[in-house]
Amino acid sequence: MQTMSEGWLPGARRVESPNADERPESSAIDLIVLHHISLPAGRFGGDTIERLFTNALDAALWPDLALLRVSAHFLIRRDGEIVQFVDIRRRAWHAGVSAWRGRSACNDFSVGIELEGDTATSFEPAQYARLDPLLAWLHSQTGARALTTHSEIAAGRKIDPGPTFDFSRVVGLPNGHRWQI
Repeated sequence: MQTMSEGWLPGARRVESPNADERPESSAIDLIVLHHISLPAGRFGGDTIERLFTNALDAALWPDLALLRVSAHFLIRRDGEIVQFVDIRRRAWHAGVSAWRGRSACNDFSVGIELEGDTATSFEPAQYARLDPLLAWLHSQTGARALTTHSEIAAGRKIDPGPTFDFSRVVGLPNGHRWQI
């Protein structure tokens, strides 16, 4: 793993989540995990996602979700705004029970990116336009070259980012290298 001097993306809006902890000392970040999220389901905008990731949901309105302790490193909103919740040097709680290429506990060695969306609605061009520079920055900070989805690391349990995510719109890494998908 490369040395990370700063774990916060320059220019991202910072909303710190308490739902994070230290990575295991020997864990190198070598995987980026893509997710989707909308709260309520099928609706976009508002502050509900931020409230979920900061444990500030109204329990009367969201009795089940208010009990969750989850986060992601990043959220890319429909308009392309990037919100960062967790320093990439820390472990965000985005993957849950998960495994990738024989390794379990993906939160230990991955960065989680949520795209505001769902399985029925195409993602916005602005989201793809912001995803590529974010992926390039993550590669420069961590050396990560593998990109996957929540549905791949939690097969049978998760479906995101779903069939509306277009992997062909993800640009390769610097120097002509491709993401390991």
